[in-house]
Amino acid sequence: MSSPKPPAAEGGEHLSGPGRLVGRSAELALLDMFFGSAAVRGRALMLTGEAGVGKSALLDAAARRAQDKAFQVLRVTGSQVEAGVGFAALDQILRPLTAEIAELAPWQARTLRTLRAVRGVPDGRQAELLAVAGSVQVLLSRKAARGGPVAIVIDDVAWLDRPSAVVLGTVARCTHGAPVALLAACRTGDESFLSGTGIPAHEVRPLDETAAHELVAGRFPAMAPRVRQRLVAEAAGNPLALLELPATLDEAQRQERGPLPAVLPLPERLKKVFAVRVEALPEPTRELLLLAVLDGSGGLHILERALGGGDVLAELGPAEQAGLVRVDTATGRLAFRHPLTRSAVMELSTAAERRRGHLALAREFPAGSEHRARHLADAAVGPDDEVAALLHEVAYRTLRRGDAVGAVGTLLRAADLSGTGPARGRLLAEAACLGANVTGDLRNVHALLGSARLADPAGSGSLAAATAAASRLVNGEGDVDTAHRLLTGAIRDQAAGPRGTGTIHDQAAGPRGTGTIHDQAAGPRGTGTIHDQAAGPRGTGTIHDHATGPRGTGAIHDHAPGPRGAGADILDEALLTLLVMCFHSGRPELWKVFDAEVAKAQVRSPDDLLCVLRSAFGDPAHAAPAVLELLDGLVTELHRETDPRRIVRTAVAAAYVDRLPGCRSALRRVVDDGRNGGAVTLAIEALFLLANDAYLSGQWGDLPKLTEEGLRWCARYDYRLTAQPGRFLRGLLAAAQGDTATARRTADRLVAWGNPRGLGLLRAYAAHIRALSALGEADFESAYRHLRSVITPGEIPAHLPHALWLFLDFAEAAARTGRHGEAAAHVAAVRGTGIPAVSPRLAMMTDAAEAVATPDAVDHELFRRAVDTPDAERWPFEWARIRLAYGERLRRARAGAEARGHLDAALGTFRRLGAGPWSARAANELRASGIPVGVPAAGTAASGAGRPAPLTPQELQVARLAATGLTNKQIAARLFLSPRTVAGHLSNAFPKLNVTSRAGLRDALTGLAPERTASTGREVNQP
Repeated sequence: MSSPKPPAAEGGEHLSGPGRLVGRSAELALLDMFFGSAAVRGRALMLTGEAGVGKSALLDAAARRAQDKAFQVLRVTGSQVEAGVGFAALDQILRPLTAEIAELAPWQARTLRTLRAVRGVPDGRQAELLAVAGSVQVLLSRKAARGGPVAIVIDDVAWLDRPSAVVLGTVARCTHGAPVALLAACRTGDESFLSGTGIPAHEVRPLDETAAHELVAGRFPAMAPRVRQRLVAEAAGNPLALLELPATLDEAQRQERGPLPAVLPLPERLKKVFAVRVEALPEPTRELLLLAVLDGSGGLHILERALGGGDVLAELGPAEQAGLVRVDTATGRLAFRHPLTRSAVMELSTAAERRRGHLALAREFPAGSEHRARHLADAAVGPDDEVAALLHEVAYRTLRRGDAVGAVGTLLRAADLSGTGPARGRLLAEAACLGANVTGDLRNVHALLGSARLADPAGSGSLAAATAAASRLVNGEGDVDTAHRLLTGAIRDQAAGPRGTGTIHDQAAGPRGTGTIHDQAAGPRGTGTIHDQAAGPRGTGTIHDHATGPRGTGAIHDHAPGPRGAGADILDEALLTLLVMCFHSGRPELWKVFDAEVAKAQVRSPDDLLCVLRSAFGDPAHAAPAVLELLDGLVTELHRETDPRRIVRTAVAAAYVDRLPGCRSALRRVVDDGRNGGAVTLAIEALFLLANDAYLSGQWGDLPKLTEEGLRWCARYDYRLTAQPGRFLRGLLAAAQGDTATARRTADRLVAWGNPRGLGLLRAYAAHIRALSALGEADFESAYRHLRSVITPGEIPAHLPHALWLFLDFAEAAARTGRHGEAAAHVAAVRGTGIPAVSPRLAMMTDAAEAVATPDAVDHELFRRAVDTPDAERWPFEWARIRLAYGERLRRARAGAEARGHLDAALGTFRRLGAGPWSARAANELRASGIPVGVPAAGTAASGAGRPAPLTPQELQVARLAATGLTNKQIAARLFLSPRTVAGHLSNAFPKLNVTSRAGLRDALTGLAPERTASTGREVNQP
């Protein structure tokens, strides 16, 4: 017989699915082992942990598992109300055992009946308690002997009455005499009558981040990921907090349509957990903790200055002793042991106390600083245009620092503080603009723009509003034409009139110094408060005077940044949005409008990024050479860059001109930021850029994972056009690997979505996929037809940058279908643009295209120059295709021996890439040259025909140097070889190590056992 299950206690419901605890597999395994051993020889265990960590949930799960193991479960829950009632807890055990009590010896039964009948028995002498404990042990032993092992599950041990605790402690120490398990739980640090019994303890730790996300997502599946990320961070793995904090948010906040508070409020259940110890602190300590929460930096020196030089360590002592904070005197920093203690401090403070604290902190920062602006904003009561203007500037500094979400939040706060409709409307429009282009808030753009129109009906055509609306049209619906008209009109309007220039303060602020925070809210100061300690002699004037102090005088406006501010940022966003439209349209007339508007606006970006993007990304075939030096400098500095916009846009400029490898680490930082709730739009672009790089560098195993994550984000945030490059890359990989159905389906989908919207780029994407699939199958006529739909022989269009990826395919398709004149004309056009000077890969492909286009002869010079391109193995698929083409020409010219080397190398690379159709083409050529080629067994490393297994000493030496990042030229200089010889050694080493590029060398060589070379039989060691 079991006692009834009590109501779930704090933190007890962290379930995801019927009866399943999230993130507690280790604890449940421990409990299974505990009950397994207790069934043979009794055991006791104490679970400890912070409030809300889920001890009660574990006890509930333990009771269920014990019942599944045929235990008879008895439940006990300590109660604060009954903590002074003798034997109240023990009675919870005895009540279900009435029948067993009747069968005890007369002297034992009398004792136990007395305990049940008299709930207020005073504490007895120790001898009497031991007698009761003995009776309970006999009772439990009898029950275990008759009905199977017994489990006593005790929650809230700290609230057990003393007599019950003494009896149960004795039972716990003596469980080894019978199959009785005693499992109890108490909060870490709580003293109880069971604490000194020597019962083994196990600390229940907070959930890890993965489990925390799973728990919240399971209970609140519609919550926006960034909101969930914030809650997970605030809860610090506490299940009760994870499940209760969402209740403090409204639906708009959960869906990320409204800003979250700086410090999350506590619901009632969490207040009981976290506020009790804060309430018990002395008032000076609570005031100091409030300052620490409002400051947020953890610096003790700021608190000392804000208190006017008081003894901060002494004031923090009670909080340290209560386990609420940690103070590191070595580093001068304070940290709250749990993030929700901050919320408790805020909940227990008044609005006036918080305002005084912000004012005291504001005085400690220089004029115009971000910290002071934020403190002044938090101290504001009602509109304040000067503070709004300062926050406006801070928002863009925050953005450049890399915190895009924080920048949008700051703009929204500035809008709240704006006293006029035009100022508020423009700030909301700017927030919408950054949300659409940077943070992934495309779904919120409509609501923000609606609020902006309500605030300023006349300003609905502002540049920020137009950019936000255009971005929503383009990224969401792909409506390039409407968006283009809307945005070009706004850019022209801005250039024609004064609206849209200057700061918010310049446009909207009225006379300064009137209606300020001090006038509205400051009253007589009390005594003994933070205000008294912090304000000092600065008690007169406005809030701006309050905050300036000895570091400067005058209003905040006097310290505003220079002329480049929000207006320039918004204009940059507008022009970059316009550039994206032109790129996707593939139409020359849109590019002409773009260039004209840029020229009329006389935009001169200080870092030339817009110029670099227009040339290297917008027209790489014709304009890239002029900006490559600038671009290389930007790429080199990416490791220092914090602004995710600049990182992604630099990488975009690098994509068509083969500079993406230098952007990898910076792009990964942007992706990580997006995963952590940052700039999602930019993270999507970064994922697709990394996937682009993975395709070119032969890391094809990474491409599906990168594109899948990006496409999931696109679906979640309604970025339909932004998803198309990811789909294109997946389709291209499918075509290269012979997944014809996926390739065809992807190409059809691109055309079906792009054609009605006039998106020429998507037609080029589809043609590329279809042509590559046909070339792999040696269907050159179909490949030509697909490419001819987007290419005019002899022309490299300036309006279609993707044509740079297609010229080798076109040359091969045209030449193999007898259209040698078209192939030659196209190659001549490529050379006429200067494309070979852009990158070694493009030079290699140009040489190969010309060699392929040459009729009736093998142009050995061109083919060899392409094959011997320095570091050509960095682009394994193109390199293998060139070697295949050379081998095919050689075999037909009856140079079979030379052909076999190229065909074998091509076959090995294709197989390692999983490029099935291309492997088949290379294998067929090898068979035609007289070399038998088998099919590699499933799951084995692919190889070329008849390649030797062991590395030669020279190959191993070269491979190890290449793995360190040295180029062929550097390796050649170190080993006194020619670069061509180095390239040959690497070409031989790659198939032996089963890698396709330098990127795989380090892993392939790590832990490589010493090999015996074919030539010497000796072990090969490192150079």
